[in-house]
Amino acid sequence: MNCEEIRERLSAFLDGESGEELQIQITRHLASCPACQAELAALERLEAALENLEAPAAPRGLAGSVLRRLPRPASPWRQSLALAACLVLGIFLGGSLTGTLYPGPGTANGNGNGNEVASLEIFQDYPQGSLGGAFSYQWEEENDA
Repeated sequence: MNCEEIRERLSAFLDGESGEELQIQITRHLASCPACQAELAALERLEAALENLEAPAAPRGLAGSVLRRLPRPASPWRQSLALAACLVLGIFLGGSLTGTLYPGPGTANGNGNGNEVASLEIFQDYPQGSLGGAFSYQWEEENDA
């Protein structure tokens, strides 16, 4: 390992966070490199200085003023009401669009009240290229006769 790699790992070495093999490599390098020894000594002095520092106490009332400035969370009943309204609207629009886009057999020709039973004629109009065209109800009737 070169000096640059050692210096990148000195903080972890000092904290005992590097692996056992890496600890041995760094210790060997430090024994023969005065520049890395000086870097380690500087880190040790910095750590000692930081340990002696005391964190200042927060001013009185700081927590309360911060909490007052935060936006209030939405009420759970409002979220539930919004979800229910979306569901009702979706069901209503889905039902009305289905009736408009796919009229029933009696309303397709405009001459019924929608209560008639669907006939096989409705199933004869298949989109081009669909599998519905591969099967024919008339074919079975013709072969049975």
